[in-house]
Amino acid sequence: MAQHTQKNLSRPLIGVTGNSKWFSPSWVCIQLAIFLSGGKAVRIQVGDTTDMNTLSALIISGGDDIHPTLYGDVPKEKGHYDRKRDAMEIEYIHYALRTHLPLLGICRGLQLINTVMGGTLHSSIAALRKKTSNRRSLFPGKRVYITTSSSLGLIVKEEQLSVNSLHDQAIAEIAAPLRVAGVDNDQIIQAVEAINGEAIIGVQWHPEYLLFLSSHRRLFRWLVAEARLR
Repeated sequence: MAQHTQKNLSRPLIGVTGNSKWFSPSWVCIQLAIFLSGGKAVRIQVGDTTDMNTLSALIISGGDDIHPTLYGDVPKEKGHYDRKRDAMEIEYIHYALRTHLPLLGICRGLQLINTVMGGTLHSSIAALRKKTSNRRSLFPGKRVYITTSSSLGLIVKEEQLSVNSLHDQAIAEIAAPLRVAGVDNDQIIQAVEAINGEAIIGVQWHPEYLLFLSSHRRLFRWLVAEARLR
């Protein structure tokens, strides 16, 4: 009985990919969100030798733009890219898809999941902004409309979410295995999920900076719950 109880109380390991900087506010906030949800976050950076088999779920976090050659476009003259991180995260996404590992994509994570699964991106969304501002902000200044019948809608328990916005790229053509789960006022895709019921969700905003809102905390609780099922 004691062993059974201990197993149930153990925290599933959630891999979190990210940049190679010594300090990352996003990592700190995601680590806290996972801990509060009952899991344990493991930071994954370029050059790390994390054993993928120890992970019970995976987060592909935000950061620099994805290199446009990965989705058939040309690099911007002043673009900020990290080819080594792209390659590392692509490997982890393929592993997650192959092993049915629960997967959450945040901002660039959403974009890279879509790219790996066969979709394309807008390299810049500035010209697409008509009803929404292109100004970046950590604070929840934009509105996302959630598809009510989506898995995401059931998780966040809201039809509309106030979100932040730090991105310049966005989904252009959605990958065939995914469906749209949320859009903004300009109909720019803000959330996706797997069409086959797999535990795959991507959001274009940064929920780790919005933990004071219960709807965003639920995303991390969902991922940890899915991890426990493994």
